[in-house]
Amino acid sequence: MMDTNRFTHVPPHTVGITGSTGLVGSALVPFLQTQGHVPVRFVRSEPVHNGNVEQRHWNPANSELSSSQLEGLDAVVHLAGKNIAASRWTASVKKELWDSRVKSTALLASKMAQMKSPPKVLVCASAIGFYGSGLPTPATEQTPRGDGFLAELTEAWEKACQPAVDAGVRVVHLRISMVLARQGGALAKMRTPFALGLGGVLGHGRQQMSWVSLDDLLDMVAWCVFDERIFGPMNAVSPHPVSNREFTRTLGRVLSRPTPIAAPAAVLRAVFGRELADQALLADLSAAPQVLQNLGFEWRHPDLESALRHALSR
Repeated sequence: MMDTNRFTHVPPHTVGITGSTGLVGSALVPFLQTQGHVPVRFVRSEPVHNGNVEQRHWNPANSELSSSQLEGLDAVVHLAGKNIAASRWTASVKKELWDSRVKSTALLASKMAQMKSPPKVLVCASAIGFYGSGLPTPATEQTPRGDGFLAELTEAWEKACQPAVDAGVRVVHLRISMVLARQGGALAKMRTPFALGLGGVLGHGRQQMSWVSLDDLLDMVAWCVFDERIFGPMNAVSPHPVSNREFTRTLGRVLSRPTPIAAPAAVLRAVFGRELADQALLADLSAAPQVLQNLGFEWRHPDLESALRHALSR
């Protein structure tokens, strides 16, 4: 297990967080507080000043962010972005996905570049979708960009950070896989049908899946913020990817339910559209956490069953 006291020598940091009400952001706020740090939420609504966490306004859709809003921050963790799998990838949805990631990141990076003393580090959420699908071996951080809309989006998302890089900010592209957490994300959506005995494999079930527990992801974010050796892309994954069939069987075992139902690829493509189905639900992609392993990171939940039992309190 990772030494949770590894960064106790680090003085208190003030950390700005976008997407602070999402799955990862809402867990990151108390996580930082328990470590003695000061989280600051960036919100699109009018900031509330009577809570225990400071709020600052931004609205990337309208290019609303002043450099003064970034003053006093030691780091920024940028997690904002529209849910990739929320709906079919129509032209308008693709634009929303693009703007919510690329436009918001470009705004943040450009404002940092205008500052005399910008935050020292920008940890920007990214995705292992950068690598595409169907690789013969697990993707490392050196693997080139793959094909498809999701890979193109992720590449543009990361390139939008360049003004901050040019200004001397240490930028980390946190390429996140499926996050396992009871309170949200893919696992929360799967829990009810699996608990009812309606879970099953997607497509042929042989496609490889990478995943990470929420606890481990929070530790990874802390490493990115506090460890100055980390910059550029970093795969936020468990060291043990599994096939979709193995994931299905393991979740069924944890919930003590059978998993007889299969969702054929043709059905998924009809319901969600071919692009979304093939690049997200049926994608054959495993990623290796080479950077984390080289740094000596120790996972709290390296294997799938322990991660699922912890997430679901089983």
